[in-house]
Amino acid sequence: MNSKRQFLANSLAAGTAVTLSACASPAARGRGAAGPTLLTLTGTVRPNRGPLDKALDQMMAKQQIAFERAHALDFAALAALPARDMRPTLEYDARPHRLHGPLLTDVLAAVGAPLHDAALPLALRAIDGYTVPITVGEARRLGLIVATHLDGAPMPLGGLGPLWAVLDADRIPELAAKPLPERFAQCPWGLYHVAVGV
Repeated sequence: MNSKRQFLANSLAAGTAVTLSACASPAARGRGAAGPTLLTLTGTVRPNRGPLDKALDQMMAKQQIAFERAHALDFAALAALPARDMRPTLEYDARPHRLHGPLLTDVLAAVGAPLHDAALPLALRAIDGYTVPITVGEARRLGLIVATHLDGAPMPLGGLGPLWAVLDADRIPELAAKPLPERFAQCPWGLYHVAVGV
């Protein structure tokens, strides 16, 4: 009887794994990132996924993003890039916090964006639709990172994450001279889309 129970348990576990695999997102089935996509880059990038699907890419469709090809990155892909730490004083509580993640320019390089053109325009978009226009040269000069961690912990959705395009405003003279609430206008939290060459 015990061996029969074990057989059924193993069969159910295998069936569950197959079912979960079958129900995985298109990205998880080889259409982009291996895990859930956190950041989609469109425009002048090396693609790893196909066009926007208006039925399944609901947030992007509602924010009027359109693309034929894109590059999808999951947490593991972002975590595999060389990371930087910074400790800016944040506007939300006026205290320094440790932020950790790859440089935005390293993320762009990883997806094949043409970084030789400092004037190449970028649009950084947050989940609430807030969009920051910036150039590759400005992103490099400001040292923007795509933060994945705050004070040593992954940033949750519903807070400032899971990704935050952020800079160390305390160490950039023209920003440090501004009042704290004005220092992070170029830093969309909840970053999920970067348009390259728009």
